Amino acid sequence: MKIGILSYRSHPYSGGQGIYVRHLSKALQRSGHEVTVLSGPPYPELDPSIKLEKIPSLELFESEDRIKEFKFSFLFSPIDLYEWINVMTGGFPEPYTFGRRVLKHIKESKQEFDVILDNQSLCYSLLEIQKSYPLVVTVHHPITKDHKLEIENASNWKERLSSRRWHNFLPMQKKVAPKLNKIICVSEPSKQDTIEEFLVNPENIEVILNGIDIDTFKPDTNQKIIENRIVTTASADIPLKGLRFLIDALPKVLEEFPKTHLIVIGKSPNDSKIRQLIKDLDLNDKITFKSNLSERDIVDIYHTSQIAVIPSLYEGFGFGAGEAMACGTPLISTDSGGLKDVIGDSAIRIKSGSSEDIGKEIINLFNNEDKRRELSLKGRKRMEDLFDWKISASHYVKVFEDTMKIYKSANN
Repeated sequence: MKIGILSYRSHPYSGGQGIYVRHLSKALQRSGHEVTVLSGPPYPELDPSIKLEKIPSLELFESEDRIKEFKFSFLFSPIDLYEWINVMTGGFPEPYTFGRRVLKHIKESKQEFDVILDNQSLCYSLLEIQKSYPLVVTVHHPITKDHKLEIENASNWKERLSSRRWHNFLPMQKKVAPKLNKIICVSEPSKQDTIEEFLVNPENIEVILNGIDIDTFKPDTNQKIIENRIVTTASADIPLKGLRFLIDALPKVLEEFPKTHLIVIGKSPNDSKIRQLIKDLDLNDKITFKSNLSERDIVDIYHTSQIAVIPSLYEGFGFGAGEAMACGTPLISTDSGGLKDVIGDSAIRIKSGSSEDIGKEIINLFNNEDKRRELSLKGRKRMEDLFDWKISASHYVKVFEDTMKIYKSANN
């Protein structure tokens, strides 16, 4: 089977989309299929056996002076001009512009795919692609959830306006999603939210849990655990990740465990609310942000951390939780959204949005070596039993085959 995977951005180590593309494409290829990834920047790191076709954009978010990025040629390229104006006015045009560019690329290169899988661009061009190819679309979770939480956490009208402008692609996704023939969601909560937020027919949705790279993320008994080190994965300036509740909990933890140190796998802008909170609580020496890490670096952090905490207010799936458990790092986590499906009974569950609950459970787990050992073993076993990418890939293939039959029948 020739499979084309579309992904409008696929950063290899930051965020779940690049992780998803890398591991799913590898698992599909290893199960005997020919996979081509068509991605916008940042581009994924793929298995050498997999073909990557780059769909360039203007990459304006990487520029320190976007005004200077304007070129006279934009006047003769509606897509480039649209992207530049949209970014300059605070929008996020990539799902739309990627769709236009990848559709043009597919047509001009006369690609021959048996099936195409889109990684949540939910762009208008998919409706055109769906006419010519069997199409399946992955929805990790509706971004409307992010938007609502940002609005709820906004301090003033300017922040609310900025969030609305940034999420200007959502009306497009709401229009496209109900018209798609087949959608895959990565958890049951993600499915329910997609039905409610995008008004999708439940019969058009299949649930396939993501996998975890259990061969890379695995325990290492030779690594020395650093006492009272906590690890979390979070983009500090996104309310959805709930990082502020973990930081709010630290002063109480430090009273009993003064050596406590939090490692945040993620980037925090210097002017973010999180930085201000850290300063207000006098925690600059107790929290370290680490970004642009390799997979090996991330694994080492899990191995040397005494516990992991996922304080998210919502997750469509929760790669950070799964990777911590696969490494045997005892986990404290909310069960919001798809996290419930990931952690099962193999982590300590906490109420989302409760600093008090987070602090109490961290202290309890620091004090209980037996419980840490139990969670370490249970977490690893759960990942081995339920979250192997080979299992996920086999379910995708079944959905692809069914979609191809329906497409063939409809077009005969």
